[in-house]
Amino acid sequence: MARTPADLVGAQPGPPFEITFDGRPVTARPGQTVAAALWGAGIPAWRITRDGRRPRGAFCGIGQCFDCLATINGTPNRRACLVPARPGDAVVTQEGHGHDRLGV
Repeated sequence: MARTPADLVGAQPGPPFEITFDGRPVTARPGQTVAAALWGAGIPAWRITRDGRRPRGAFCGIGQCFDCLATINGTPNRRACLVPARPGDAVVTQEGHGHDRLGV
């Protein structure tokens, strides 16, 4: 009999919900961070560096680095590994430092 960690602790997770990434629907589960939901959907990167335009996603996963920065609900520079996913969140690929439209 195969048992999952949720079975072992008797967890009763709530129903999955939807967030969007660059306009595409992504399924998230209660308790997941934005980074975990994106990883679970097979999306490894959600930021493009200013110099070299290289893709970035989660690196450390604990909020110590800044590779996982994303624009979430219109706010740039959010650490996706620390932000809990909420129903209806809109995540978009962050370009550079997130303030490109300001020319800084």
